[in-house]
Amino acid sequence: MASISSFEQLEIWKLARELCQLVRQLTRKEQFSKDFRFCAQINSAAGSVMDNIAEGFERDGNKEFINFLYIAKGSNGEVRSQSYRAFDAGLICDQEQQKILKLTESLKFKIQGLIQILKNSGGKGYK
Repeated sequence: MASISSFEQLEIWKLARELCQLVRQLTRKEQFSKDFRFCAQINSAAGSVMDNIAEGFERDGNKEFINFLYIAKGSNGEVRSQSYRAFDAGLICDQEQQKILKLTESLKFKIQGLIQILKNSGGKGYK
């Protein structure tokens, strides 16, 4: 198995980046962009998924990485929930929401899978 030397190589980070790009694209739509607070909130949550994966990877141990992965997983759920708010408010269409739901569902399972791998691995690191 190949060793991963940077967070940019992680499939979950790549998917989280894709989620950020999708959310950013949707929040630039005219009607959505007028709701400044909601735009900031959903963009922040999407960014949190990506950033917590990166930050956890850069820490010196599995325990901290796992903790940051749980935070990323929670933020992923927040984006998923907010997609329902956006859909219910008419800010995104069904097809756009389905894209978010598909990405967040995939991320949820992949993040949980990495958590399980880290919990069962022998390497613990410094923290």
